[in-house]
Amino acid sequence: MLASIEHGNRTLKVDLSKPLDISVAVGPNGPRAWFVEEARISPVINQHFTGSVKLGGNVNFKDIYFNPHGHGTHTESVGHIANENVFIDEALKQYFFIARLVSVTPELVVEDAQWRKMGDHVITKSQLQPLVADTDCEALIVRTLPNQKEKRSKNYSNTNFCYLDDDALAWLAAKGIQHLLVDLPSVDRESDGGMLKGHRAFWNYPNETRKHCTITEFVFVPDEIIDGEYFLNLQVSSFENDAAPSRPLLFPIL
Repeated sequence: MLASIEHGNRTLKVDLSKPLDISVAVGPNGPRAWFVEEARISPVINQHFTGSVKLGGNVNFKDIYFNPHGHGTHTESVGHIANENVFIDEALKQYFFIARLVSVTPELVVEDAQWRKMGDHVITKSQLQPLVADTDCEALIVRTLPNQKEKRSKNYSNTNFCYLDDDALAWLAAKGIQHLLVDLPSVDRESDGGMLKGHRAFWNYPNETRKHCTITEFVFVPDEIIDGEYFLNLQVSSFENDAAPSRPLLFPIL
């Protein structure tokens, strides 16, 4: 289904019948981090009710145990690091954006500097600048290389996964990127002493906080989706929480 969409000062031609799903579902086989156990999905069973058709119940009626930050694709608001509650559905009021997809091989840190440690892999400002400088997109999707399929099921706890330099995140914020999507458990180093400099830089927290901006983590972008501009539909579950499971869909701009 071809559609002409007026978005800002541009008219986009988009095929809405061909969404490219870059989300990873919450489930026992999905990725996890921060030392959480596998997500669990199990039927409600008690003396009054059996929530499984296979077990003799009338319907399937299951509890889901998961952590919004630790399991699967999720989108978070500045409430993740703020003293006050900022629920994700308060921060995200629009759901369609022009997005740029870029692929980056993180740089190896060869000597300690502040919280960075030798052996870390970091995405830097100098890497992102030539990839993003010429765009006025509202959202940026960062695919890290190599792009192993294991990203969709890996336990990232205690692995010192790669991260984005806070200078890079501050530059993206200054450039006007409102929504950042990454295929990592976090934009920050797994263990940084609780500083969360990357989150703070992107949201410009606590001074002139960009409350309308979001960070989406644990996406997976298959190799067949090429770098470039897309029309992004950022679908987010409505939770009274700073983060919620999400389903980003990309539509090629024709």
